[in-house]
Amino acid sequence: MHLYKAPPPAPPPPGGGGGGTTPEAPASPIDMYIVYLGVIAIFFILYHFYKYRERKTV
Repeated sequence: MHLYKAPPPAPPPPGGGGGGTTPEAPASPIDMYIVYLGVIAIFFILYHFYKYRERKTV
Protein backbone atom coordinates (compact mmCIF):
# COMPACT_ATOMS: atom_id res chain seq x y z
CA MET A 1 0.00 0.00 0.00
CA HIS A 2 1.35 3.40 -1.03
CA LEU A 3 1.14 6.17 1.52
CA TYR A 4 2.17 8.89 -0.94
CA LYS A 5 -0.35 9.97 -3.56
CA ALA A 6 1.18 11.17 -6.82
CA PRO A 7 0.30 14.74 -7.85
CA PRO A 8 -2.04 15.19 -10.81
CA PRO A 9 -0.43 15.76 -14.21
CA ALA A 10 0.37 19.33 -15.20
CA PRO A 11 -2.23 21.13 -17.32
CA PRO A 12 -1.40 21.67 -21.00
CA PRO A 13 0.26 24.96 -21.93
CA PRO A 14 -2.02 27.81 -23.07
CA GLY A 15 -2.55 28.51 -26.75
CA GLY A 16 -3.49 25.05 -27.94
CA GLY A 17 -0.17 23.43 -27.08
CA GLY A 18 1.68 20.92 -29.18
CA GLY A 19 4.76 22.99 -29.92
CA GLY A 20 3.62 24.16 -33.34
CA THR A 21 4.20 20.83 -35.06
CA THR A 22 0.70 19.44 -34.56
CA PRO A 23 -2.02 20.57 -37.00
CA GLU A 24 -4.33 21.90 -34.28
CA ALA A 25 -1.63 24.05 -32.66
CA PRO A 26 -1.60 27.75 -33.59
CA ALA A 27 1.56 29.13 -35.18
CA SER A 28 3.67 30.80 -32.53
CA PRO A 29 5.66 33.97 -33.33
CA ILE A 30 8.86 31.91 -33.37
CA ASP A 31 7.39 29.54 -35.97
CA MET A 32 6.40 32.48 -38.18
CA TYR A 33 9.86 33.99 -37.73
CA ILE A 34 11.42 30.78 -39.06
CA VAL A 35 9.01 30.77 -42.03
CA TYR A 36 9.83 34.40 -42.85
CA LEU A 37 13.57 33.71 -42.63
CA GLY A 38 13.15 30.74 -44.98
CA VAL A 39 11.25 32.81 -47.55
CA ILE A 40 13.84 35.60 -47.38
CA ALA A 41 16.64 33.03 -47.75
CA ILE A 42 14.99 31.59 -50.88
CA PHE A 43 14.76 35.08 -52.40
CA PHE A 44 18.44 35.72 -51.58
CA ILE A 45 19.46 32.44 -53.21
CA LEU A 46 17.44 33.18 -56.35
CA TYR A 47 18.77 36.74 -56.51
CA HIS A 48 22.39 35.66 -56.27
CA PHE A 49 21.84 32.79 -58.72
CA TYR A 50 20.37 35.07 -61.39
CA LYS A 51 22.91 37.82 -60.71
CA TYR A 52 25.80 35.37 -61.09
CA ARG A 53 24.20 33.95 -64.24
CA GLU A 54 23.88 37.40 -65.81
CA ARG A 55 27.47 38.30 -64.96
CA LYS A 56 28.74 35.02 -66.42
CA THR A 57 26.96 35.43 -69.77
CA VAL A 58 28.04 39.06 -70.33
